[in-house]
Amino acid sequence: MPHIDYFFSTLSPFSYLAGLRLEEIAAERGATITYKPMDIIALFARTGGTPPAQRHPSRQEYRAQEILRQSKKTGLPMSLAPSFWPTNPAPSSYAIIAAQRAGGGNVGALVHAILRACWAENRDIAEDGVIRGALEEAGFDPTLASSGLLAGAEIYASNLEEAIARGAFGSPFYITGDEQRFWGQDRLDDLDRHLTGEI
Repeated sequence: MPHIDYFFSTLSPFSYLAGLRLEEIAAERGATITYKPMDIIALFARTGGTPPAQRHPSRQEYRAQEILRQSKKTGLPMSLAPSFWPTNPAPSSYAIIAAQRAGGGNVGALVHAILRACWAENRDIAEDGVIRGALEEAGFDPTLASSGLLAGAEIYASNLEEAIARGAFGSPFYITGDEQRFWGQDRLDDLDRHLTGEI
């Protein structure tokens, strides 16, 4: 059975713009997914990346154009300047980790609900109420927002180390069981074709 390790940040607009396409591909190809939220700013610092606010204006302008193009292409509503971005990504990441360990709900739906809250609903994904709402929407116990914080912190840190060791440098980043790497939501079709053996 094919497997995909999905490295991402709950602050990433491009992870939001992926929608639920990864989950659709996995279902169609009989693949499993492990969700690995990570600290994107720390990843940038250790892999030669630059946080968006520190990039040259031409890069910032292109990023804004691309986000809006992808929003129109996918039909996902998008705010270029959400009120609560950047915010602390750790609480939402810990909740995703706890939910994945607990089971019983839809982790892909949880990830998308958190990303949607930031990028389309103008809500602070560091707030307990927002996280609890996303957990409940995805079929999880909302108390997972405040349980397993120590384990969540440890796994969150280890996800970063694993991402670096396996060659990830952005979000979203998909790595298959045979160590093929795909960076960006615009590479999901290539990931799908790889799973079928076409490329």
